[in-house]
Amino acid sequence: MSGSIVDVLHFALDGLTEQQNAVANNLANAQTPGFTATDVSFEQSLSQALASPGQASAQVSASPSSAPAASDGNNVDVANEMVAAVQTSLEYKTMSELLNAQFMLVQGAAGGSFQAGNAP
Repeated sequence: MSGSIVDVLHFALDGLTEQQNAVANNLANAQTPGFTATDVSFEQSLSQALASPGQASAQVSASPSSAPAASDGNNVDVANEMVAAVQTSLEYKTMSELLNAQFMLVQGAAGGSFQAGNAP
């Protein structure tokens, strides 16, 4: 990762996409006996990569959840997954808006308009 704001936001969007996919898969398998939920992590890796540019690269990692399993062996906590779905969705929206703002700044710096769209 080169460390530019666009690269950082792009990586964050990729990580959040993986997180959304894991949450959706966990929820889809909430009633599957023996299913082990998946946790996705990228925030700490991104933070470390930003703290030491050129020395560390950010990575998205998926791992089995360590949450306790129910009597059927399934460890999906539907309430936690629903909260994670909403949180991830809001974070994704925020990162998308930040990325769009960066593109508008570049457009403005290149002689275009700093304003979004042609709203009436």
